[in-house]
Amino acid sequence: MNSHVQETSTPPPDAPAADGRSARWDAHRAERRRELLKLARRAIHRLGPGASMDDIAADAATSKSVFYRYFGDKDGLRQRLAEAVIADFHAHVISAGRSGATEHEALHSMVLAYLNLASGSPNIYFFVTSTGSSDVLTSPAGAEPTGMALDGFFTELTAMMTERLHVHLDATQTTGSPVWDLWPRAAIGMVRSAGELWLRQDPGHRPPAKDLARGITQWLTRGIDRPRADDESHDFQLESETDPAKGATRDARYPDQRIRGR
Repeated sequence: MNSHVQETSTPPPDAPAADGRSARWDAHRAERRRELLKLARRAIHRLGPGASMDDIAADAATSKSVFYRYFGDKDGLRQRLAEAVIADFHAHVISAGRSGATEHEALHSMVLAYLNLASGSPNIYFFVTSTGSSDVLTSPAGAEPTGMALDGFFTELTAMMTERLHVHLDATQTTGSPVWDLWPRAAIGMVRSAGELWLRQDPGHRPPAKDLARGITQWLTRGIDRPRADDESHDFQLESETDPAKGATRDARYPDQRIRGR
């Protein structure tokens, strides 16, 4: 008689319990990394975007080897710091673009949010945007992303501006053309170039952000021709309110959000 052995499935053994010491060490490293990023941000805010790792470590009262241990090299530190800074840009610039009632207002609010953020700490801005890798604005279409946080931000911004451009063209019954497809990235390039030139000016002599934002919006939508007195279509007055503390008019919907050396 043939014997029959019934096969039974044996449940796998339970996974080993997590090592409490390892979890505590991971938490310690994460906290230490956040602390070093905060110290590096303050150092760059004070010392400028060209600060070396030695400068940053000295300002943070630690050694360069500590920063290398946590970030690999200066580009690694730049990438981690950029992620935090670009998150601020994403939160305010993208949301500003989606909040505009008209395409003109959307563009103006994005430019104003960008300028306000960058002007909070030009040193931090230039540090996180000056990379050795290719830039999304200059790299060919379809190129592999560099992995920098800035690339993802500009890619999403380009997509949103393309979407709003098509809405504008449809509303004005303007026939599309391959040339229009270049406008979003070209517009971002103009905003960035003008903004960076503005940031390098003496803060005591450069025009207010709101004036530059209106100027850039005018350049991008109507060129450099002065609007005619009878042309009401250019008038896209935004809601404003008076700041009683300063006795000045400011935009009510776009608060003064800035990058700071926190």
